[in-house]
Amino acid sequence: MTTDEKYEYWLEIAQYDLESADVMFGGGRWLYVLFMCQQAIEKLVKGLYTVYLGEIPPKTHNIALLVKRVAYKFPEVISDEHTALFDTLSKYYLNNRYPDYMSKLSEQTDKSETERVLIKSKEAFAWLLTMKR
Repeated sequence: MTTDEKYEYWLEIAQYDLESADVMFGGGRWLYVLFMCQQAIEKLVKGLYTVYLGEIPPKTHNIALLVKRVAYKFPEVISDEHTALFDTLSKYYLNNRYPDYMSKLSEQTDKSETERVLIKSKEAFAWLLTMKR
């Protein structure tokens, strides 16, 4: 598989996750909207990681860490706003979370905040698409 094919693989599943976030938003599943946003951005960054570093991305869900490892190769500097979003999204990775943690996160989310993060995630996604050389 070529580097471009690997990138396309990551991109395809990232786009699917972002579309899933929209579906979840329509159903009022706020926590899962945020999780899908996290997944979409993580996967797109992993695609860029593959392109720029020619390596398999590390098995981490920390978007900020992944971006930090590859950002020096980007044609543009990452804004403070995107950096803050990446930090925010990382806390919404839900795999292996205990029910009480998920319940606490759910209590901290509402439609307004979820919509804000969804919009910002779409903006960051569009920007990250421009980072591929």
